[in-house]
Amino acid sequence: QVQLVESGGELVQAGGSLRISCAASGHTFSRLAMGWFRQAPGLEREFVAAISWSGGTTRYADSVKGRFTISRDNAKNTLYLQMNSLKPEDTAVYYCAADLNSASFTTRADHYDYWGQGTQVTVSS
Repeated sequence: QVQLVESGGELVQAGGSLRISCAASGHTFSRLAMGWFRQAPGLEREFVAAISWSGGTTRYADSVKGRFTISRDNAKNTLYLQMNSLKPEDTAVYYCAADLNSASFTTRADHYDYWGQGTQVTVSS
């Protein structure tokens, strides 16, 4: 069983920056591929970014490429998402997810095994 707890979401102005975190427990974090997803009201959950178990490979949705950076600290069992140049359309609940198949490294939400409860990010115009 993997427990994931997101934190750091808040209200920011457009153009601002924010870093959200996801603390993991219950499994060897360095053996997990990890991802960030988001869900805005009335919309489906969408992929944001993913990172391999080692942190050596990352993948981003086109909508956030060049603005967001996913990273991980395996010594601290923590996943991060640095968000820069935020836009109102980035407003959503952000979820971290863990994939027990460390070799998977997928953008598909249904391939992830565990999810956090989410953290709200609101970008005002």
